[in-house]
Amino acid sequence: MLDTRNEIHRLMRRFEFDSGRAVLKFSLCALAAYAAAAWPEHPGLGDAGRCSLGIVMLGAGLWITEAIPAFAVALLVIGLQIITLGREGGVLAETGDSKAWEDYVRPWSSPPMWLFFGGLVLARAAERTGLDRHVAGRVLAWTRGSPSRLLPAVMALAFVFSMFMSNTATAAMMLAMLRPALASLPEGSKTARALLLGLACAANLGGMATIIGTPPNAIAAALLEDDAPVDFLRWMFLALPPALLLFAVVWALLARPLIREKSVLPPLQEAPREGSGVRRWQRLLTLAVFAVTVLLWMSGEWHGIPTGVVAFVPIVALSMAGVIRKQDMRAIDWDVLILLAGGLSLGVGIEKSGLAEWLAGLVQQAEMPSWQASLVLCLIAGGISNLMSNTAAANILLPVTLVIAQAMGGDADVTMFVVPVALACSTAMALPISTPPNAIVYASGRLRGTDYLAPGLLTLVLGPVLALGWCMIAG
Repeated sequence: MLDTRNEIHRLMRRFEFDSGRAVLKFSLCALAAYAAAAWPEHPGLGDAGRCSLGIVMLGAGLWITEAIPAFAVALLVIGLQIITLGREGGVLAETGDSKAWEDYVRPWSSPPMWLFFGGLVLARAAERTGLDRHVAGRVLAWTRGSPSRLLPAVMALAFVFSMFMSNTATAAMMLAMLRPALASLPEGSKTARALLLGLACAANLGGMATIIGTPPNAIAAALLEDDAPVDFLRWMFLALPPALLLFAVVWALLARPLIREKSVLPPLQEAPREGSGVRRWQRLLTLAVFAVTVLLWMSGEWHGIPTGVVAFVPIVALSMAGVIRKQDMRAIDWDVLILLAGGLSLGVGIEKSGLAEWLAGLVQQAEMPSWQASLVLCLIAGGISNLMSNTAAANILLPVTLVIAQAMGGDADVTMFVVPVALACSTAMALPISTPPNAIVYASGRLRGTDYLAPGLLTLVLGPVLALGWCMIAG
């Protein structure tokens, strides 16, 4: 016979610490969100706007405190918007409108979602076939163990790989290849410190350069779709120059101690393959599909095929060839896609509820120059991204940024606001917990938390200025 009391006590002890803390965080966030939305007067903001404000505040609090997983917050945001804003007879949907809720799930099928999904499939194919490790091994062999040549090679590889695949996967792969060299270096080695910091920073910065490089970019492109569409090539034109400048600055900072370094490191080795059964022709096919897909994305102005449609090329071709199997589909970062959908859905709610118009009125009352408002938003984005997921930060800030941009007026102003703020989310790397690449290299045990401050604070301050300045010149 089951002793229910003992069983309950056993389960309670099991979840006593983690679940209790999560419930407390969730409750405090919910209370703060309700207070922010319901208690102040908020002149000019209707019931729908107050509901939307409460949802935004709740999402922001949960993302910052990490009371529940980030993807769960995104699903909660979508669900709350459907219940409060989209249900028939709700505060926003009129009675008889039984399909209003579809507005909040429609982002799931939007072109940026398919574009980002295509990028994840390409990255998974490169990992499974070993194409990424093969290219990295060839390039790193060129360094011949020289620290002064190894640092820029490692950073350049991490930068390029992160343009098209997860920066987390990039950092993990490159760190595995560097382990033999790191093991030969003494504790406190300046070379080891430079290599690890360079790897993390380059992996973070590379994601800025393409729409599929990091989720904030895809969120920004989706929000700009109606006002000032930004295709794959135009995003590179706006984002690659500031990313390369930041790359050069970080490299110059980290390379200074290595100028007089004369030691020779042992040969690097390829990381072990993820699995067997991959044939040479599949690796070559992956390379060909990768090249064709990127070329189609970059030449959209000439052939007229939308970037979201081009994403079907790698999805279909690599699946038909057996490069992408069902277990590979399961291994794709679905939580990132859910986060992306949650951010886009949040933007829909802010616009439809009247919260966007209300926020725009507040900005107009401030009478702040457009460039100054954009710079402030960029610095805020970089600051909070150091403390939470940059995707979550983008989910909170980018819809509001779009509203402010529209209040300032002009398509060029919209781009000048949204793109720099999205890029600023990727300049946050001042703490070990700021980004997954930072955490991965910190786990090696060769870095201290203070080691991140110099490159991290430099990118945090310089990044928004470069991103905004270039967008103003090129926009």
